[in-house]
Amino acid sequence: MENQYYTLMEKQDFFQIIENKYGELAVFIDARDGEPLNPVLEFDGKNTALLKRDARRSIILDGIDAETCNVLAEAEVLMIVELNGEIVTRVYAVPVENVEEIVFNGRRTRADELFKAKSKEELLKSFGAIKVWSSGAEQ
Repeated sequence: MENQYYTLMEKQDFFQIIENKYGELAVFIDARDGEPLNPVLEFDGKNTALLKRDARRSIILDGIDAETCNVLAEAEVLMIVELNGEIVTRVYAVPVENVEEIVFNGRRTRADELFKAKSKEELLKSFGAIKVWSSGAEQ
């Protein structure tokens, strides 16, 4: 079983989904650090989507409006608009993948990202280690 200490999954508290006159969709979310890499949006056909922004970060979009669900289920691609307040930080297109169930890898908290630690130091920091004991044979 995967050790859950190195992942943190948080929920995007507020987001907007808009449709333009051409039937194209855009999702407005809070800006994140770094550029997205091969992003994709998984949608369960109900009221939850998971934006896999890159290999280390995913964003949960929960409580999607019922009318929006029908439109989103038909979408093949949508635009993600990342905002810092009212300022647009970046805009990028993502494919939409319809899935039966979204699999959340990690421990849910309140904000908006899934973060996987890359190094031992990052793992200890994300775990919140306050003491470290080294044991076993000395080298």
